[in-house]
Amino acid sequence: MYKCEWKVVHIASSTRLNPHVWGSKVTSWAALSFSTNLQEVPLLPIKSLVLTIAVMLIASMPGSPPSLAEEQSTEQSTEQSTEQSTEIPAWLQAHVGKGAGQIAPVVLKRARALYRRKVKDGVVKNPCYFSMDATRPSTLRNGKVGRRFYVVCEADKSFRAVFSGYGNGRKLRRANFSNGRRCARNFSNAEGSKLTTGGTYVTAEERTSFKGYYRHRGKRKPLLRTFLLFDGEGDTANARDRAIGGHPAIFLRWRCRYKNPKSAYADKKGFVPYGRLVNYTGGRSNGCTTWSPSESKQILAMVKDNPTTLYIYPEAGDIDAVAGAVKAKKSVSKAGLYWNSACLGAIRSPKFWPKETLQPIINEWRQSLPKAQYRELPICKG
Repeated sequence: MYKCEWKVVHIASSTRLNPHVWGSKVTSWAALSFSTNLQEVPLLPIKSLVLTIAVMLIASMPGSPPSLAEEQSTEQSTEQSTEQSTEIPAWLQAHVGKGAGQIAPVVLKRARALYRRKVKDGVVKNPCYFSMDATRPSTLRNGKVGRRFYVVCEADKSFRAVFSGYGNGRKLRRANFSNGRRCARNFSNAEGSKLTTGGTYVTAEERTSFKGYYRHRGKRKPLLRTFLLFDGEGDTANARDRAIGGHPAIFLRWRCRYKNPKSAYADKKGFVPYGRLVNYTGGRSNGCTTWSPSESKQILAMVKDNPTTLYIYPEAGDIDAVAGAVKAKKSVSKAGLYWNSACLGAIRSPKFWPKETLQPIINEWRQSLPKAQYRELPICKG
C-alpha cells in the first residue's frame, strides 16, 4: 500500500518519481517548475508552498497513484466481494443449525472450503460435495435413525441429510477404544482400530465384490456390494492402507455352502457360500462410512467416475480441544467449540488415539492371537 507520509517526504526531497515504487508505467518525470509568484503569498513558507502545489499537480495527473482513501475503499470492496463469494446462500442457510437433519455451521464451513479448494486445484468437477458429523447420535430420542451425512449440491440448490455409520472400535486388554451404539467417543487413524478418522477426503474408484448368496423373495440371490475408496490427506492420508471408504450398511452372515456349479462365483468344487443378509443401517461400522442400501445407490451413482470431496467432523484438534474444555469444566459452546450436546452428555469426553500411540498396541494384540485355522463351511441342508 502506498503511504501518504512516504509520498510527501519523497516529493519534498526530489522532483523525480521512483518507477519501482509508483509502477512500471512511470519511467521518469521531468522536474516540475511553477510560474506562481511566491512573494504574493507571504504567510506561506516557500518550501511548503512548493510542496503543496507539487502534491496537488501529481494527484490530478492521469496515471498518478491512488490516494489512501481510494485504496482503502478498493480494498474494502475487494474484501466484501470475497466475503460475498464465500457467503452461504439463503436456501442453504435454512439447513444450517444443530437440530435434527441440519448441518452444524463449522461442519458446513469446512466442507465448503475443502470442496472449493479441490475444485480450484482441478481435482474435483462434481457439482455436489459430502460431509459428515460424527458427533451426532445414531438414533434420536424418538427412536428414529439419526441423520449425520450430508449431500450438498449448490448448483441445484439441493440438500439431503441421511444416516451414516461410524467406527465401532475395539476393546483390548491394554486399551479400550470401543464405541457405543448411539454415540462415538473414540476416534483414531491407526490401522486395525476400526475407528472413524475426521478430516478431509476425496472419493476415488469403486470396487464391487461378491459376498455370497442369500434368500430374497423366495429365491437365492447373490450379494454384490460396492465399495467406494477414499483418498485422504494429513491425519486421513492412510485411508487406503486402512481400506477406509464408503459402502452400503449390509453384510452377509455365512451359514453354509451349497452346490451351484453354474454360478460365476462358485469355487473349484462348484460350491458357493450362503447366509443371512444383515442390514445395520442403524448401527456401527468397522471404520468406514456406511449408508442405507437405498441411499447408497444414489450416492455411489453421483461419484462414479466423477470424484468429489468428503469432510468428516471432528478432526483430532477438535477432539483434543473439546476434551480440554470438559476437563477444565468449561462450556464447550462458550469456548467457541462444537460437539453435539446429546452425545457429549452421553460420552462425557471424547478421545483421539493417534496411530503413533495406538498402532503398537494393536500390533501386539495381533501377535498374541492364535494362528487362524481354516474351517470349511458345512453343506447346506434342504
